[in-house]
Amino acid sequence: MASLLLAVIYVAFISLGLPDSLLGAAWPTMSQDLAVPVSWAGGISAVISMFTIVSALLSDRMTLRFGTGRITAVSVALTAMALAGFSVAPNYWVLLLIAVPYGLGAGGVDAALNNYVAIHYESRHMSWLHCMWGVGASIGPYIMGYALSNGQGWPWGYRYIAILQIVLTVILVLSLPLWKSRGRAVAEVNGGDSAAGESAGADATSPAGVERKPLGVAGVLAIRGAKEILIMFFCYCAIESTAGLWASSYMVMHAGVDKVTAANWASLFYVGITVGRALSGFLTMRFRDPVMIRIGQVLVLLGVVTMFLPLPHHMGVVAGLIIVGLGCAPIYPCVIHSTPAYFGEENSQAIVGVQMACAYFGTLLMPPLFGVIAQYVTISLYPWYLLLFLVLMVVMHERLRKLRG
Repeated sequence: MASLLLAVIYVAFISLGLPDSLLGAAWPTMSQDLAVPVSWAGGISAVISMFTIVSALLSDRMTLRFGTGRITAVSVALTAMALAGFSVAPNYWVLLLIAVPYGLGAGGVDAALNNYVAIHYESRHMSWLHCMWGVGASIGPYIMGYALSNGQGWPWGYRYIAILQIVLTVILVLSLPLWKSRGRAVAEVNGGDSAAGESAGADATSPAGVERKPLGVAGVLAIRGAKEILIMFFCYCAIESTAGLWASSYMVMHAGVDKVTAANWASLFYVGITVGRALSGFLTMRFRDPVMIRIGQVLVLLGVVTMFLPLPHHMGVVAGLIIVGLGCAPIYPCVIHSTPAYFGEENSQAIVGVQMACAYFGTLLMPPLFGVIAQYVTISLYPWYLLLFLVLMVVMHERLRKLRG
């Protein structure tokens, strides 16, 4: 039964990645059909991010009350409804409205599932699950491209993904007894009664028999070491999102690479992350989470340094991006997986929820900030910008190890 639930979670992570790259793939066509400026995609993205942050911050309260299985099913259902809504939206302003449940669904399932996996499964599964998310995010644009190339238009691209999300919702609803069975098993192992494991809020995300109230942001920040791990997560997401968004522009404006080549080469950063997470799953069988995080940080540093090397045909920048992607690969999943070990299972859901919020804050704020720097100072500061957040992340990680190690 445990293996069947894990298979469901793997399918869930693939499906969760499917919609994340749809807007970027469809927007050139959508903006023309809706008669809005290309830059207005940022408004939809911002609304999704803001409400993802809201649902992530509420995840501790919601998961404690309803359980991980129910929260995951409802969140995916919200995402499916939003995707279906996108496919029939008559104008931009309706898209903005539909982006609200889109964000709420994304944040809820992200925080709940990540914490559940961190508590109940080995670190290798966390890495492989996030690799599966990358697979889903890579498939999404191909599905949208299929719809566009066959003359079906971008609405059908969203409908195809919505149908897949509806199927996942049905699977998750049917799998609810598996989550409860897992809760009963953990309750028995921990010496609690089976009723504790069967309660709606348990789902085995906290020790059996332990009753607690939601911590809230203030409660999380009061925990020793929590600020450090939150800043780490913020810095990581600032690195990943900035590196991915501005890689192509950096190659064109700083290195003189032509636009088509730069676009193709920039995608290698995400290939590095996806391949790196597949490999990280095997490495976690030998190395603990803190070691994996340090390995990732060293690789990111090596990648940034490689960008400065005057190699022929701009290979320094290309190789550097791939290495940075490989370095990013273990950090995100291993930080999440280490959270219950550092702070206890009873606190991990609250902390993971705030981590997700910090992640989206980093993704929402730091790439635009570098855009301002690139426009008014110079885009040549791109590797230095990544290095700044890397140094801060390393300092916070080592401080966390001293406080909670």
